Amino acid sequence: MSNKPVYDREHHVKKATGIGDPQCFTGEAPAAKFKVGDQLRVRDLPDLFYTRTQTYLRGTACTVSAVVYESPAAEDESWDNTDKVEWFYSLVFKQSDLWPDYPSAFGNDTLETELPERWLESA
Repeated sequence: MSNKPVYDREHHVKKATGIGDPQCFTGEAPAAKFKVGDQLRVRDLPDLFYTRTQTYLRGTACTVSAVVYESPAAEDESWDNTDKVEWFYSLVFKQSDLWPDYPSAFGNDTLETELPERWLESA
């Protein structure tokens, strides 16, 4: 018999069973800081080990297209820290803002992705 403490690595699975993820976090985040139409900028935060916030988005302006769901950010969830729930936003970026050499003939092209609130600030 081992003296190692038993850690329930399945608590998240148990919480989401029959509900789904991120639905199991509904109602756990504080009020959303941003709303549809807000002009934001992606913060350039340090990331250790893991994040789903792509480097090429950092420092770039965007527009909120939807407030989509509440969930822990990927960098917390990867460490099994599901206590800090925050809002995720669907964001629209102009391709020409992301890529300096983007062809002007395609100047209206956009990219849309979801990011957690901690990575966003007012533009």
